[in-house]
Amino acid sequence: MSSFALVDLGVGPYVNEQVSSRFPVYTRGNAGEVWPEVVYPLSISLTRTFDDPVSAAMVKTGLVTEAELIEGSGCAAGVFGGYMYLNLSLSRVLAVRSPGVSIEDNDATYLGSEGIAPAHLPNKADRSVRASANAVRYMIGVLRTRSLDELRADQLMVAEWKRRVPKLIEASDEELLKTIRSLIPVGMGLFSRHLEVTGKAGASVQFLSAFCEKQLGDRVVALSLLSSIGDVDSAAPSYALWALGREVAASPDLTKIFDQGLSGLAERVNQIAHDEFNDKFAMFLDEFGARGPNEWETASETWGTEPRLALALIDRLRLAEEKQDPAARSVGLTTQRQGLTASSRARVKWLLRKPFDRALAVATLFSAGRERSKTTVVELIHVSRVLSRELAGRAATRTEDGHWEDMWFCLADELDAYVDDPGPFAERIAARRATRQALSGRIPPFVFEGEMPPVMSWPLRSEVQTEDVLAVGDSIKGLAAVPGIAEGRACVVTDPFDPGDLGPGDVLIAPLTDPAWTPLFVAAEAVVVDVGGQMSHAVIVAREFGMPCVVAAADATKRIPHGSRVRVDATNGTVTLIES
Repeated sequence: MSSFALVDLGVGPYVNEQVSSRFPVYTRGNAGEVWPEVVYPLSISLTRTFDDPVSAAMVKTGLVTEAELIEGSGCAAGVFGGYMYLNLSLSRVLAVRSPGVSIEDNDATYLGSEGIAPAHLPNKADRSVRASANAVRYMIGVLRTRSLDELRADQLMVAEWKRRVPKLIEASDEELLKTIRSLIPVGMGLFSRHLEVTGKAGASVQFLSAFCEKQLGDRVVALSLLSSIGDVDSAAPSYALWALGREVAASPDLTKIFDQGLSGLAERVNQIAHDEFNDKFAMFLDEFGARGPNEWETASETWGTEPRLALALIDRLRLAEEKQDPAARSVGLTTQRQGLTASSRARVKWLLRKPFDRALAVATLFSAGRERSKTTVVELIHVSRVLSRELAGRAATRTEDGHWEDMWFCLADELDAYVDDPGPFAERIAARRATRQALSGRIPPFVFEGEMPPVMSWPLRSEVQTEDVLAVGDSIKGLAAVPGIAEGRACVVTDPFDPGDLGPGDVLIAPLTDPAWTPLFVAAEAVVVDVGGQMSHAVIVAREFGMPCVVAAADATKRIPHGSRVRVDATNGTVTLIES
């Protein structure tokens, strides 16, 4: 594993790891959904005290060996310029070694970087007869899977941790530190499980897609067969938020409170006499409080730590039309999917119908399992978040100008000393905070090869201007993710908790979508995303809601004017400006 360090990136010392020479191409695709913001030194250095779970998960498939990953964690995923990246070169090599999978299919499924990343440079070491044989055995094992009972056991374990939180918060500083550290190996184990399920989800969807292409002449139909499968954890908060939004819409008193705007909304809601709404909102926060933007980072706010973020979503959903009720829509979508499944199966040669059934069954199982395993990891992270914020708040009170966030600018081996006496760390923390702010103000390259471009060459977010704004009749070509056609007013949203005037009939145009965006899907007619692949969060949730979705629509948030009218053809992957 490469050593963790804070190195000078041209704007001061911060997080940077070693780029692999064997696998030199990296991408923010997919990684940007999991960790969209600049990482904190504490979070990364704590996890780097353990073996890299991403590399370990890849080795476990048999498609790559430990000897091929000797350059360290950067071989699979790493932090460069403060931002998390995935290794595109390595995933392409795994595709080369997997029978029936092309590099293009790999990019579309996982990364959505087609047409952006440099072409793969073949290496004689890319191919391996042993690895390809292991790939076949791996796929056979996937197809034989009937259940994922271990995910339920993981859920129960995390539920027990959540139950203990109130008592744990009362612990001493030393006990809190010990507990926080003890959570790391537990979390790494859950993350390893998530990576394993994610890999099998990708493999099973690839297998089903290839089967449909060969037997039905339509690769994309596989995604429609996975629409509205139910039991998708990342979609669950949307159903709960919809119900809360209906309560607001039905109550004149609550409507009046929300009509006054988002500023001070949380305080006004707490003061109202509508105990039933407050009780239900409290239950929502208890169940879904771990969700939010950048939810894998313990320093970030979530619905549980900052309820106003969830109230902002309820504010949009209260204005939605009844026809957008996700529960009602899912009934019709399920019927459509069942009909498509039956008609597709009828077109498959009878000798191949059982293999078709098995391929669809495992793709369904692992697609839902991927979201469940992710949710379990996020919930354990939230336990650590709550405990860490308690410890950080205590430490901050020991200095004149301390802030709870200060602790996250320490390294793992500095943590004990900081908690004991934060004062001597003030200058170091200030420098690291300033560097993080500088990095946050710039746009990192979506893809780089061999060496991260100098930070000072990255464009400033405040100065980015796109001259290539769409004219009427012009289109953006993206990845057809969830088939369908929709027209509506373009609502460009860059922050899920500042959704602006998103309302019924709008097309949501977003830069990327982590689970914090999910409830906004309910209020929209279609979703268009700047980046993302066929296994990205946006696609999985859009499939569940039956919404036309186009991802990898490069610079859509900059090229499509807010308020214009667009036509989304998610069957062909195009977004066309039809009225300015």
